[in-house]
Order: sequence, then structure tokens, then C-alpha cells
Amino acid sequence: MTVQAREQKGRGGARANTRASAWLAWSLVALSATLLVGGLVLSRAASSTVADVQFGGETKSASVVADLVTLLIFSVVGAVIVSRQPRNTIGWLFCGVGVAVGLNSFAGDYAEFWLASGFGTNSLGETAAWFSSWLWILLVSSPIFLLLLFPDGRLPSPRWRPVAWCATLGITGFSASLALEAGPLEDFPQIVNPYSVDSPIVSIVGVAAGVVAIGSMVASAISLIVRLRRAEGEQRQQIKWLAYGGAMVVGTILVGGVITIWSVNVSIVFMNIALLGLPVFTGIAIVRYRLYDIDILINRTLVYVSLTATLVALYLGGIVLLQRVFVAFTGQRSTLAVVASTLLIAALFNPLRRRIQSFIDRRFYRKKYDAAKTLEWFTMKLRDETDLEALRGDLVGVVRETMQPEYVSLWLRPNSPSEGEQS
Repeated sequence: MTVQAREQKGRGGARANTRASAWLAWSLVALSATLLVGGLVLSRAASSTVADVQFGGETKSASVVADLVTLLIFSVVGAVIVSRQPRNTIGWLFCGVGVAVGLNSFAGDYAEFWLASGFGTNSLGETAAWFSSWLWILLVSSPIFLLLLFPDGRLPSPRWRPVAWCATLGITGFSASLALEAGPLEDFPQIVNPYSVDSPIVSIVGVAAGVVAIGSMVASAISLIVRLRRAEGEQRQQIKWLAYGGAMVVGTILVGGVITIWSVNVSIVFMNIALLGLPVFTGIAIVRYRLYDIDILINRTLVYVSLTATLVALYLGGIVLLQRVFVAFTGQRSTLAVVASTLLIAALFNPLRRRIQSFIDRRFYRKKYDAAKTLEWFTMKLRDETDLEALRGDLVGVVRETMQPEYVSLWLRPNSPSEGEQS
């Protein structure tokens, strides 16, 4: 067999492996959706019984919608990553999260169906309830491995293997402590844990494993920071995407905490939707990040978030101040305060946006800001400067300052003789 034939055979085998991986990933998506739909069917089958009142119809519907959205986003993003990069562990991690959501939903719904109808064996119903009582740990702990393996699905270096092992042991130990804890199950208090171990060792293991898992999560976040400091080019842009997504999630959760003052249910939905942004940003970073410029997106986010906060403060402050003025002079409130504040915000929008943009550029994008100012200065000088030697020196200086190359040289094309000179 020639070298060319061996290369063609290797490429054919790689394409076959990619197709098989993609088929398996999308099969996991279908399996996850099937489990969720199957659980929904079981839940609806028991909806006419007292169990529906006990478990709450509206709450259950909201839970199904949340599970469906979570499952689809994690599973689909994971399948897309696997289809493009089958060796990237993160794609399989997201697919696993989708399957875990489907299993958790199906087990919980079957337990509710069993409690409502009595259909099936007691051991199967109790096992389903027991299974759904601790499986959520796998969902909550998935960010540990996401941070540790992002973006190529491998550890930053062999020195981080102890962190991966500690994370695995911590998650396993904490899950085992919940699964073996004696007493009634948290989500199904009418069922006593069928696999409990009545021993203080279970609680000790749970506490120790929880501490190890939390420490592993902190170490995983540190590993991403270390990787960012060492990364260049493509990998650096990918990590920026994940950091941007994480910052957006944290900011949205903080806003959701404020919304809790008015509505707890709306706040919970708001936070759950925010958490789903993490797999979306991860998928963009790994698969198609080149479509976007993350630095521009971060810049615009900083500008418009600051602008929105400033305008809201000015709007509310203007209304309060003007209402007090009207009350002082007329003894009653007036809608003119709202109109005046609205006109003030409309007038201040563009000036404030330019000032905030300039401040953000100076503080966080100093090199680009200085380069833009240098080009602006050079453009103005071109209008007045006529000395070619002076312009040559200025042009070389501008290139050095804005692009910072290792070497700069300027070649000028000589003037071609005119037609009169040629004759």
C-alpha cells in the first residue's frame, strides 16, 4: 500500500468516526427528549387524581417547560460540538447533562404516577423516587469539568489531574451521601429511603465530599484563568467567550435576585433562563466563534449597560425632583414631570453614549483608544502638511505606534515622466 493510499484510508476512517460520533450524539438528544416526553405522559396520566393537587399542577407545568428548555439547549449544543469536534469532551459532557435531565424528569414523573395510581411494583416506584432525589447533583456539578476542560476538552497540563480526580471523588461522595441518607426522601416525604444506611459515616462522607467538590470548582476556575494568561490567538478568543457568558449569567442572576422582591416565581424563571446562556456561549466559542468579535461585543455591553443604568437613574431622579417642585408650587403632582424627564433622557442619550464610550475605551481598551487618537491626529495633519519628508516621518511614526511592528520601512514610487518630457 502506498503512502497516498494509507493517507486516504486514514482520512476515510476519520470521517467514519466523525459520522458515528455525530450519530451517537444526536441519538442521545433523541433519548433525552423521549425520556422527558415519557415522563410528561405519565404525569398527565395521573393528573385526574389527588396526586395532581398534591404536587401542584401549575408548578409541575412550569417544571416541565424548564426541563424541556434545559434539555434541548444542553443536548443540542453538545451534539453540534460533537459533530464538529468528536474528540472534545465538552460536547459529550453537554450530551450527558441532557440525558441526566431526561432521566431525572422521567424518574420523578414515574414516582408521582406510581403514588397516584398504585400501578407497578413498590420497589420500582420507590427506586424511581430515590433516583430522582440525588441525580440533580450531576447537573449542578457539571460546570466543574466545563471550566477545567474548556475549550479543547483536555486538561491544561498533567499537573491538573489531581483536581480532576478530586472533583470526581467529591461529586461521587456527595451523591452517595444523599443516596444513602436515612429518612424520608426530600421530594417525596411519604417515601422512606429504601437504600438508606443508618450510620454517622454517611453524613461525615457527605460533608467531606462537599468540601472537596467546592474546592475543585474553585481550582477549576483558577485553571481557566491560568489557561487564559498562557493562551494566544484562537484559544484566547474562545476563553473570552466563556468568560463573557459567565459574566452575563452572574449579572442576570443578580438582577433576578432583585426581581425576587416583586415575584419569586418570575425571579426563578429569570435565573434559570440566564443559566442556559452558559452552554450557548460555550457552543459559540468552540464551534463558530470566528463569526463574531468578542472584544467588540464586550465593549458594547459595557457601554450600553452603563448607559442604561445612568439613564434610568436620571429618569427616576428627574421625575422625583420635578414632582417635588410641582408639589411645592402647586400643591399637587403633574404629568409634566414625566414628560420633561422623557425629553431630557432623549436629549442626553447620544452625548452620554459618546462620553461613556470614550471612558470605556480609555479605561479598558487603552491601546485601541491611543491608536484611534493617533490616526485622528495624523488625518488632521495631512490636511495642512505639504513637506513630503515630514509626512514620511509622521507616517512611519504612526505605523510604529498603532501597529507596533518589529521593523518599518517606507518605499515611494518615483514619479513617471509626463508625456511632454518623453517627447
